[in-house]
Amino acid sequence: MVGMTDQSQRASRWPYAVSGLLAAAAGAAAGHLVAGLVSPEASPVLAVGSTVIDATPTPVKEWAVSTMGTADKPVLIGSVTVVTLLLAAVAGVLSRTRPTVGRLVLVGLAALATAAAVSRPTAGQLDVLPGLVTGLVGLLVLGVLLRLVAGRSRAREVSPLDRTETVRDVPGHVESPTDHNARATGEPSPTGRRAFLFGAGATAAGTVAVGALGQRLTTGALAPSTLTLPTPTTTAPPLPAGLEGRVRGLTPFRTANRDFYRIDTALVIPRVDADSWELTIDGEVDSPFTLTYAELLDLPLIEKDITLCCVSNEVGGGYISAATFLGVPVRTLLSRAGIRSGVDQILSTSVEGMTISTPVEALTDDRDALLAVGMNGEPLPRRHGYPVRLVTPGLYGFVGSTKWVERLTATTYAAAEAYWTERGWATDGRVLTQSRIDTPRGLSRLTAGPVVIGGVAWAQGRGIRKVEVRVDEGEWQEATMGPDANINYWRQWYLEWDATPGPHQLTVRATDATGAVQTEKRAEPFPRGATGWHSIPVTIE
Repeated sequence: MVGMTDQSQRASRWPYAVSGLLAAAAGAAAGHLVAGLVSPEASPVLAVGSTVIDATPTPVKEWAVSTMGTADKPVLIGSVTVVTLLLAAVAGVLSRTRPTVGRLVLVGLAALATAAAVSRPTAGQLDVLPGLVTGLVGLLVLGVLLRLVAGRSRAREVSPLDRTETVRDVPGHVESPTDHNARATGEPSPTGRRAFLFGAGATAAGTVAVGALGQRLTTGALAPSTLTLPTPTTTAPPLPAGLEGRVRGLTPFRTANRDFYRIDTALVIPRVDADSWELTIDGEVDSPFTLTYAELLDLPLIEKDITLCCVSNEVGGGYISAATFLGVPVRTLLSRAGIRSGVDQILSTSVEGMTISTPVEALTDDRDALLAVGMNGEPLPRRHGYPVRLVTPGLYGFVGSTKWVERLTATTYAAAEAYWTERGWATDGRVLTQSRIDTPRGLSRLTAGPVVIGGVAWAQGRGIRKVEVRVDEGEWQEATMGPDANINYWRQWYLEWDATPGPHQLTVRATDATGAVQTEKRAEPFPRGATGWHSIPVTIE
């Protein structure tokens, strides 16, 4: 009998766990919907996820990016969701004997989400609403489901140690013959069980519907598809044809917008209305001013072919892409503002509060750093910074490529630290010389005979002079170079190799246009970029 009692107690806990889980899910879905109306970044799960990102030590972040790549954000959101639902299930089980404690756990989860939302740099007064709605809806749903659980529980008298309601305690319940039989035998009431299952199913369906609507509001595009960009005053020279048509597996010379890498801290892509967007230039300037999007487009626009890469890119990694950007030279606007003596950095701020520090000389010299509005002949895609982003040739993105930018502040490194600087990253974000083997892939098994080895090399700001390939510990062989668009654009290369049977190690290195050879010394991305030669194993059969 004791064994059966323990088994029945375990069986009776699952409806409470399900009730807690569904209550939290319904609350989060409602909060997500409200966030879509007032502030997407204040969505409970997203706000908590952003807080986790900010609090995560740099080595852990680097591990996540290198291990999971662009899936790091979905994994984080999924992890936050799973932990929340597990805690909510515990809250439901606690509600079986200690209902107040169970409800307090749900309130605590909602309070954490609210605190995360209002602690964001750009949080407004309305950002408290999603968390409040999450808590209220969660408590309401939990209360309803617990009443339904009481309706399916074993019909027995309530002792002072067990405050669980019986089916007879539910107001308005009329006992059916099956309920009477269940009470007589101590089994759950079929009527109560059906009522609970129906209520739980309806709650789950409603949660999915509300969550889907919230997701649509949160991520729905303020599409720039109808926008026609002005004709540039200065167009980029026609980009030469790349080698990808001749070398199978080679990275395209120009990256399509859909394939352009994306690395940032935004869990939800900001929805920015170009009609209300403004750019403010302030700080240590003689004449601070603000521009609207229309006013920015009225200024002379230029085109530039530029390769961008992320400082988190490992040796041989894929966080690098090349495109034709259209925009206004930043130096034009900084000249209008009048940068004061002593300023050594421009602190750029995005609409979601991200700050990036860029050396002032990189934005005022002749490299033509841009406030970009277009990319590959189209308006800037949302995921890449629409309506306006900063693009600084020769610098890694963490110091020169602010997406969704809305402010440029002239200041000093001593007076202000940017997001990544606070976390120990270098202020000197000059792109280091790198090269990569795209084809063949590492661990490939190939047929003996002619094999084409190919890839890309980059050294923005200096350009690439040559690329060399080594098979095993043999002599370095100079590769055939692809077109040279400009010093801020990568170069393709390839080498024809007469492959012999057996295991081989292929290694590549590049020499920049100044004559400096890419270093062999391996270094991790933190704090100023990865170094070392890319090398892959292949087997020839």
